This record gives sequence, structure tokens and C-alpha cells, in this order.
Amino acid sequence: MYNYRMIVQYDGTRYNGWQKQGDTDNTIQNKLETILSRMTGEQVDVHGAGRTDAGVHAKGQVAQFRTETYYEPDEIRATLNRYLPDDIGVVSVASAAPRFHSRYNASSKYYLYRIVKDKSVHVFDRKYVYEYRGEPLDVQAMKIATLQLIGTHDFRSFCGNPKMNKSTVRTIQTIRITETEDEIDIGFIGDGFLMYMVRILVGTLIEVGEHKRDPRSMDSLLEARSRRLAGPTAPAQGLTLMEVRYN
Repeated sequence: MYNYRMIVQYDGTRYNGWQKQGDTDNTIQNKLETILSRMTGEQVDVHGAGRTDAGVHAKGQVAQFRTETYYEPDEIRATLNRYLPDDIGVVSVASAAPRFHSRYNASSKYYLYRIVKDKSVHVFDRKYVYEYRGEPLDVQAMKIATLQLIGTHDFRSFCGNPKMNKSTVRTIQTIRITETEDEIDIGFIGDGFLMYMVRILVGTLIEVGEHKRDPRSMDSLLEARSRRLAGPTAPAQGLTLMEVRYN
């Protein structure tokens, strides 16, 4: 078997997320697998490093697949980009070590959430940002709240899957909030993220910025392990998977 690794970019606006589903073929994974299976004459399974939700974008999604026959990486990339929709693109394809797995070997993932302020005009970015319509957010309070979220914790309160029966312990290495005149960006780097976790974290931090929630209450929220106590799930279009890192 030959193992390949590729970097994929996509605008997730019109897709039902990364992962293929039984009731629709409108997913990123399905689009890639369909073309690769036709190209090789085999059933090709593509594995992504992160299962991005419906409407979420990616600039640096890493995916991996195996074939029985060897193909030049440039040939694979050219074929994929020829037949993929315009809102999905393969940046690179390379041969990978036999045991490489895009998801299980990832050491960290970097997600960026973009919030634009009410008075800003973002005609060309509107599909990739959350247009916040409330009063100005207290960014300093939001930064204080992030200090309690960094590290290894049980993030069940920030998990969107109520039936999750696996471990909800994850490690967040960095949360960085930067503010400009028009925009607030929140970057998350962690070893892995639960379903909707980044978006629920953003929704909770927004409530802190609105003074609806004490910035020093994150510890008690983590200890409660209850999704209903956390903030709302922020809209999908503001979130982009920027990079997947490997040791």
C-alpha cells in the first residue's frame, strides 16, 4: 500500500462539514473520496486531521489516504484540482510514511475565529466572519477568562455532543485574542477539540465580553461538566482550521 498526505483548503459555506454521512454526499471527505476512487479504480478512504462542522472553513486541513498502486503526487494533485468544485482545493500532495495517520499523529491544531464589529463593512469577508451586532465587547475581560481555560481540563461543558461517552479531557496550549479597529480574532491551539468546542468557547467568551458572565467563573464552569451552563454556540462561518501540526 502507498500512503499519501495532502493539504486541503475549502470554503465550508455550502457543505455539511468534513465527514461523510449516510444521508448526504455533500461533504468535503465525500468529494475527495469520489474523485480518488474513480482515478484509482479502488475504494479510497480519506482521513482528515479534523472533522470540521457544517459551514466551517479550512486553510490547512491535512488529509491522508492509501492506494494499492503508486501515483506521482503531482498527478494526484492535478486530478483532484481538475475535478473538485471551485470552493475546494488541494494545496499539496506528498508521499507519507507507511504508518502516518493524519488524525492520530497530529500533535496540535490551530483554529481561528473572526468576529467583526457592528459598524464595520466586510462585503468580501462576510462568509468567513461573525458579524457581531451587540455593544462593544470588553476584550480585556475576555483575555482574563482565557487564562483559566488554558491547560489540560475536562471540557465536557463545552462539548456539543450530549451523548459523548469517550473522554472529554483535552489540552489547550494557547488562546490568543487580538483586536483591531474593525475585528476581534480569537486563536486556539490545542491537542484536539470536541464537537463544537471552539464555537462554544467563543460563545462563552462573548458573554464575558458583554459582562453577562464573570471572567473568573471559567474554573467553576469546567468543574460543572454541564453544557447547559456554558454560552451559546457561535456561528460556524467565523471559524477556520488554519493549521495542523505534527511532531
